[in-house]
Amino acid sequence: MSFLTLVIGNKNYSSWSLRPWLFLKHAGVSFAEIRIPLNARETREHIAQYSPSGRVPVLLDGAVRVWESLAICEYIAERFSEAHGWPADQHARAIARSIAAEMHAGFSALRAELPMNCRAKRSGVVPSSTARADIERVITLWCTCRETFGQGGPWLFGAFTIADAMFTPVALRFQTYNVELPEVAREYVSTVNEHPAIREWIQAARDETEIIEEEERGNPVQ
Repeated sequence: MSFLTLVIGNKNYSSWSLRPWLFLKHAGVSFAEIRIPLNARETREHIAQYSPSGRVPVLLDGAVRVWESLAICEYIAERFSEAHGWPADQHARAIARSIAAEMHAGFSALRAELPMNCRAKRSGVVPSSTARADIERVITLWCTCRETFGQGGPWLFGAFTIADAMFTPVALRFQTYNVELPEVAREYVSTVNEHPAIREWIQAARDETEIIEEEERGNPVQ
């Protein structure tokens, strides 16, 4: 069996890199990590060595290349039975896949106005009405999943699933920009932040020295 390598971008900024990285970590799957800083002069050339799409993340598994976050998570769930990518219950599994796909394809205003930046909290960022609608939709999804399927644990469907990997960067955004949340959503953000792998990721983000100015919205909170 070949050894896995995950090629990612900056941990402070690359939310798409975080998703499969977290899923691999949570599943206990061993992998090597190649970090390519984004927005550098050599970034495109370096990524092109690994990714047919020219983007990160990309998973390398021998001759196999998987170059999209949700696809990487699905691949890992199929390749490693211990990963438990989706809920066992058919209804819960259908909802989990639906919200993961919705996260993948939507929430463009939220992503644009509250970019991933997890090394410190930031102030002065006021979401537009469109971004606010995205935030409210996320809150609705979280509360519905927790109340309907979350009896078995603290994650959206009780146990950790790919849906949690997809929404974790949003939880970090809510923390960064101090988004006001109802209790159920606040508890979910706390669950995300208490995960050992997330603590590891955030510490690594704080240790990074690269700055991408367009991703530095608002002002750092001292």
